[in-house]
Amino acid sequence: METILTVSNLTKKFGYLTAVKDLSFSIEKGNVYGILGPNGSGKSTTLGIVLNVVNATNGAFTWFDGQATTHQALKKVGAIIERPNFYPYMSALQNLKLVCKIKEVSYDRIEETLQLVGLWERRNSKFKTYSLGMKQRLAIASALLNDPEILILDEPTNGLDPQGIHQIRQIIKKIAAEGTTILLASHLLDEVEKVCTHVVILRKGEKLYSGRVDNMLASHGYLELRSKNSEALIKLLKEDERFGKIDEEFGLITVVLNERMEPGELNEFLFKNGVVLTHLVMRKESLEEQFLTLTKNQSN
Repeated sequence: METILTVSNLTKKFGYLTAVKDLSFSIEKGNVYGILGPNGSGKSTTLGIVLNVVNATNGAFTWFDGQATTHQALKKVGAIIERPNFYPYMSALQNLKLVCKIKEVSYDRIEETLQLVGLWERRNSKFKTYSLGMKQRLAIASALLNDPEILILDEPTNGLDPQGIHQIRQIIKKIAAEGTTILLASHLLDEVEKVCTHVVILRKGEKLYSGRVDNMLASHGYLELRSKNSEALIKLLKEDERFGKIDEEFGLITVVLNERMEPGELNEFLFKNGVVLTHLVMRKESLEEQFLTLTKNQSN
């Protein structure tokens, strides 16, 4: 699978404050990634670094498997990292035409993007007449004009009413369904659960977890396993009702537990059936509980 973005040991210090600390993760094509953490956890700083608007103190990042310079790569990126900022007395259509000129792309996608975000009927209305939710949707349309391979959104539903939040989330799902990779920062566990396939959880700039969202929600926890005989291991797990959803990525097998289980019990069961583990990590506390705990322990 094509790697869109690789972040390696990224650190950013502002004087005595370390905003991001030794952060590493990668983003594969076609998934929806969430960077999840309380306010002040380093989400926006991380996005600023990979978008080349904040300089890292240490570490590195590469776009598209390192096949392009950052300048070239950012032409294939759409991003909204600040409040929507358009000319208030110009219509949505006029504003997007101006964006096309700045990005040096044709007007071809204007109608398509406005239809996607539900604003085609209001294309001739002045920006100042738009609600906050409509302004955010116009910003998403603007970010899609260059037909990006990845869309980056920083707190896309911040300040919106429930209807506005629902509309933005539906749009994100639609964009993802069309094959665009998405990276969004959020402090809302609910948002990440509803729209993301993968998540990186940050606390005070440090990574607590990186992986699939469905593992995060396992009520009995989940297992991380490796074996030289992955096929036999997966077959055994699938045949046993004590195990739920199974995923394999880069040789690491994650399996959700349907009931409580001790590591020794699992090891014995697998060994008796001819499978030897080379790696076993059992995470008993669900990541939902972990996230709620860390947000309680960290002030905004």
